[in-house]
Amino acid sequence: MRVLVPGDLRPKCRRAPGRRLAPRVASGQSSGESEGARPVIRRLAGETQHALIAAAVVVTLVASGGAFVATRETALAALDQELADRLTVTRYAVVSEIERYRYLPSVVGQDARILRLLDGGDARAADEANAYLQTVRDLSHVDELFLLDASGRTVATSNWNTPDSFLGQVYAFRPYFREALSVGEGRYYAVGVTTGKPGYFLSVRIGPAAHPIGVAVVKIEMASLEATWVRANEAVGLADGLGIVFLAGRRDWRYRPLSPLSDAAVAQLAAERRYEGLNVATRAPLVEGGRLVAGGERLRLAGLGLEPDGWQVLVAAPEAPATATAWLVAAMTALGGTLLSGAGLFWRQRRQIVRMRLEQADVLERRVAERTADLAREVEERRRAEEELRRTHESLVHAAKLAVLGRMSSTIVHEVSQPLSALDNTLAAAELHLAAGAQAKAEKSLASARGLLRRMQEMVRSLKRFAARARPEPAAPVSVAAALDTALEVLAPRLRELAVPVVADLPADLPPVAGNPGQLQQVLTNLVLNAAEATAGAGGTAPVTLSAEVEAGRLTLILADRGPGIPEELRDKIFEPFFTTRVTGEGLGLGLAIVRTILDHMGAGFSFRARPGGGTLTVLELPLFAPRDGGQP
Repeated sequence: MRVLVPGDLRPKCRRAPGRRLAPRVASGQSSGESEGARPVIRRLAGETQHALIAAAVVVTLVASGGAFVATRETALAALDQELADRLTVTRYAVVSEIERYRYLPSVVGQDARILRLLDGGDARAADEANAYLQTVRDLSHVDELFLLDASGRTVATSNWNTPDSFLGQVYAFRPYFREALSVGEGRYYAVGVTTGKPGYFLSVRIGPAAHPIGVAVVKIEMASLEATWVRANEAVGLADGLGIVFLAGRRDWRYRPLSPLSDAAVAQLAAERRYEGLNVATRAPLVEGGRLVAGGERLRLAGLGLEPDGWQVLVAAPEAPATATAWLVAAMTALGGTLLSGAGLFWRQRRQIVRMRLEQADVLERRVAERTADLAREVEERRRAEEELRRTHESLVHAAKLAVLGRMSSTIVHEVSQPLSALDNTLAAAELHLAAGAQAKAEKSLASARGLLRRMQEMVRSLKRFAARARPEPAAPVSVAAALDTALEVLAPRLRELAVPVVADLPADLPPVAGNPGQLQQVLTNLVLNAAEATAGAGGTAPVTLSAEVEAGRLTLILADRGPGIPEELRDKIFEPFFTTRVTGEGLGLGLAIVRTILDHMGAGFSFRARPGGGTLTVLELPLFAPRDGGQP
């Protein structure tokens, strides 16, 4: 029969406030009806929950997709605005780089030395013009300055004294020469056919339009502007009127068309020798599908026209960050939708659990009401059983107390029996000496009796300390030989009865050990008596021997007997109080327990070993006395 304690019943029997138990028949009917309807209700609830989960998934996906599209469009709009701002700044930098040298061709064309050379000057006029152009170049930091006559031949140049001098070169095919003759000034970017260095050419006509006498040209290297873009790794470029990028912050953009070149554009490049030797027409276009593709990444491109050259300033930026941001927002939206959906489902499921628990509580309440009487009887039976157990326990405790008192009395008898026997013999000897008139011998016997009484007092105190776990006394220097002599004196009558001699082979110079003299004497008394009784019990008369040696701050005392030995399985149990291997009435098993307690207080080691040839070796490892002040004991 299963027994339930009252604590198990109280929570289960608690009724909700205001509720009343229905009659048993009615409750059974309602329970059956509700149990029959419950599977249908659960099936409908499960279908509803599945539909809600599907709807939540759809709403979350739609919201995530909308968040992705909206965020990406917003990020791309911000990127377009950033590109527009960069276009404005870049266009201003390009215009500034060009405009600061625009005045130079006009100034050069009005100099008298230039006019004198174009007006049929001789070699001296040419030298003066060359020197003047060289000086102006050095002061203005342009790339080169040179002078063309009306046929397009170079008659003076700032690099007149270099291996790649322009002198004598004909540049009538260059657009900047033709535009200067026709409209008064020209501008053109190309790779130099003489030096192979790219540059921007600014030209001005010298003389009236009807009868021009020459053209002054300035070549500007825009490498410093491009170097600035390259150092900043700017996705920036300049494209000419044909859509060819000639300056760029990224090396892989240079001299590539934005889109495939037409045949007319290729023919124009060849006629003008604009990018001679670079094979621009064969290079892959930069723009594919409305996006600039370079270096393995797709960039969003923006451009701004630069007149009157017909150039385009180009800036680009990767779309990947905008897409990554859109994905992040979409993921966060999905996570938020998932959390909200989960919270809603959790709340709904919690309501269902609460409702189910209320229903289960109703059923449980009805069942508990039906079993209350039986459980009450079981509880009463348990209470009576516990009361009987308590009374039995008290009886056992009382019996144990009586047993302990008996054992304590036996302990005192055990510990003082040997000294009392010795005292009796000593007093008897004193009576004989007095009767014989041997006063001195009688006094010696009485002094020995007083010593025995003091030793008995010390034993009683030791028993008290053993029982009460009193704090041990401070260690003092103790002579092992003296303690052994006292123990043998106490044991003399018993040793004569056993007919077992004791032989002590101790060095004369043994140092003192740390302990209490009375306690060490008590230890040796118990151990020597145990050894002698073990030897006699085995039917032998071999002597019990004691030897000692000193090593590593400890004195090892070995006591050997020829008894039956101690079985291995009993070597730990023999130290327990009241454990003995003797027959009933011959011992209480307290001697070794007292010895172990005393030696533990002394910090000494204690063990038994099997003796070769039979018997037991009892080994004591006693700490040597070491005074704190370092003096001799």
